[in-house]
Amino acid sequence: MTDVKMTVNGKTVSREVPDTTLLSEFLREHLRLTGTHVGCDTSQCGACVVHVDGRAVKSCTVLAASLEGAEVTTIEGVAQGGELHPMQAAFNAHHGLQCGFCTPGMIMAGIDMVNRYQAEGRELTQAAIRHELEGNICRCTGYHNIVNAIEDAAGQMAAMSKAAE
Repeated sequence: MTDVKMTVNGKTVSREVPDTTLLSEFLREHLRLTGTHVGCDTSQCGACVVHVDGRAVKSCTVLAASLEGAEVTTIEGVAQGGELHPMQAAFNAHHGLQCGFCTPGMIMAGIDMVNRYQAEGRELTQAAIRHELEGNICRCTGYHNIVNAIEDAAGQMAAMSKAAE
């Protein structure tokens, strides 16, 4: 057993867990944050994407014990003050979901993607979005609306960044 202490969605949490506990299990079973979905347990589908210290990771392949002191953000933690994150709002506006199973992972991957491209000053084209989403599987939508949602959210996020300057 290992004592794990980390910050999840802005709150410090501490639990004693078996050494083999995956981050996805820690979030879902120990913290009851069930927005992080587990679809494959092999890092193939991307439904379990969360942010660890500001970077997207597939939580089904990370041991919770390895994240001592880390800052973790799940889909439950991206909305602020009752307002949806621009990526969440764009997925809604563009119907970037169907059954919704992949949606939390897609949104978390999209936020990470936009943040990385903006930080590097690179243009986030539809081709780049499609390439970046290769690690996230959606069996319902065909990706068209997901790509449009991420592209729209990228514009909104850029505008917010400029307004904050």
